[in-house]
Amino acid sequence: MALAKDYQSVMGRSNDIQKEALGLDYAVFETSPISFDYEALMTSTGYTLEEIERIQGLYGVGNTPLLELRNMTKLARKYAKPGFGARIFAKDESCNASGSFKDRRAACAVAHAKKLGYKGVMAATSGNYGAAVASQAAMQGLNCIIVQECYDSKGVGQPEIVEKARKCEALGAEVVQLTVGPELFYSFLSILEDTGYFNASLYSPFGIAGVETLGYEIAMQCREKLGKDPDMVVCTTAGGGMVTGTGRGLQKAGCKAELVAASIDLTGLHMASDVQFNKKSCTTGHTGFGVPYATDPDHSDVPRSAARPLRYMDRYVTTTQGEVMYTTEMLANLEGIERGPAGNTALAAAFSLAQELPEDAILVVSETEYTGAGKHIQPQLAFARENGIEIKFGDPSEDKPGQNIVLPANPGLIKYKEADLNHFRQSLIKKSVKKAGVKPTDADLEFLAVETKTDVDFVKKTLEENGLL
Repeated sequence: MALAKDYQSVMGRSNDIQKEALGLDYAVFETSPISFDYEALMTSTGYTLEEIERIQGLYGVGNTPLLELRNMTKLARKYAKPGFGARIFAKDESCNASGSFKDRRAACAVAHAKKLGYKGVMAATSGNYGAAVASQAAMQGLNCIIVQECYDSKGVGQPEIVEKARKCEALGAEVVQLTVGPELFYSFLSILEDTGYFNASLYSPFGIAGVETLGYEIAMQCREKLGKDPDMVVCTTAGGGMVTGTGRGLQKAGCKAELVAASIDLTGLHMASDVQFNKKSCTTGHTGFGVPYATDPDHSDVPRSAARPLRYMDRYVTTTQGEVMYTTEMLANLEGIERGPAGNTALAAAFSLAQELPEDAILVVSETEYTGAGKHIQPQLAFARENGIEIKFGDPSEDKPGQNIVLPANPGLIKYKEADLNHFRQSLIKKSVKKAGVKPTDADLEFLAVETKTDVDFVKKTLEENGLL
C-alpha cells in the first residue's frame, strides 16, 4: 500500500525514515528524555581517527597546508600595542577535493554508505557540503541528490547558493531546488524515503568524526612547523560541526588551545522569512544558524545531532558582513590568496583577536574555502544593492543587517564583539528541560553540565532561576 505523502504524514514518519537511511538506531543511545550517551554515539561509527585519515587520504581529502599569513600579521601588529600581535596562520581547506573542510565529513559518510551497500547518498544543504557530498559520491561510485533551499517566492536565488548548485551539478549530482520555508526537510525526507538512499547528514556521527582529523592536523602541524601548540584556534560556526570536530580533534592530539567560535552577526533577520531571505549577504557562518544550532543542536535532520558546539567552544565572538567582505579582499591583496567568505568570517575575527595576544603566540584560523562565480564579494555586494541594501565605507559597528553593509574605513576598525556564552549555555539548559517536560535527574544534570562545558551548580542555578527544578 502506498504511503501517504502529505506534510504531516511524512514528518510523522521522520524517525523511521532516518533510521532506514542511516543504518543507525538512535534509540539505543537515549538515557532519558533529556540526556543521551553522546560518546557512545560517536564511537558507534566504528572508525578510529587513523582509519578516517586513511579513508580521507584515498579520496583527495585532508593533510591540507598550514599557511602563515605574514602580511596580515604585520598589519595586525600596526594596530596592537608593542609586543602584541600573534602570528596568524590559516589551514588551507580549499585544497580538499571539492574545496572546503566539508569534504572531511563527506568522505567518511559516503564511504560508510558504500560499505553498507546503499546505491546513493542525499544531503539537505545550501552550502559547501552539497559539493563535498557530490564530489565524494562521484569518486566512490554512488548516486547523489542534493536538496537545496535556494529561492524566495519570486524565484530569486542568492548568487552564492546558485553557485553551489552549479558546482553540485558539475560534479554529477541531481539538485532539487526549493523556496525558503518548511518544505526543505519535508521534501528531503520524502525523497529519502522514495529512493532508499543514505542520509549523508551534516549532523551524523560519521560526518563529525570526519572533522576530527582537522583539529588533529592543526595541532600536529603546529608542533612540526613551529615546535609548539597553537594558543588559539578560531572556527567559523553555523551548524556547529566545525567547532565540534575541531575541538574533538584538538583533544585527541592533547592540545589545549583556546577554541573560539565566530559568526557574522545577522541579528534582526529571520532565516526562514521569504522577505528577508535575500536581505542577508552572507549565506553561512552567521548567527542565524550559529546561535540556534548552539542552543538547540537537535533541531536538525537526525534525532540527535553529533554537532554539539557548546561542549567545546571557550568563547563565541561575532563580526559584521562588511568586516568579512573587507577581510576577504585583504587576504587576496596582501597574501595573494583568493578564498571564499565563510572561512574569512573566522579570519576577520582572528585579525582582531591576534592584536590581544603576544607576538610569540600562534593563532590558527581553522579553514579556508574555494571561491567561485557567485561566492566572490563582488556579486554579493551587487546583489545586496539590487535588494535595497546600502553599501558604504565607515565604522562597521553601524552595520544593520538587512539595511546596510558597512565596509571598514581602515583595518583598525575591524573589531570582534564578545557574545555572552553563558546566556547561550543557559538557553540550551532551559530548552532541553522544557522540551523533555520532565524533572531532570542527577544524571541529566551531569549531562547538561557536559553539554554546556560548565558544572552541575551552574545547571542547577539556571533551572532554579527559571522554575524548572
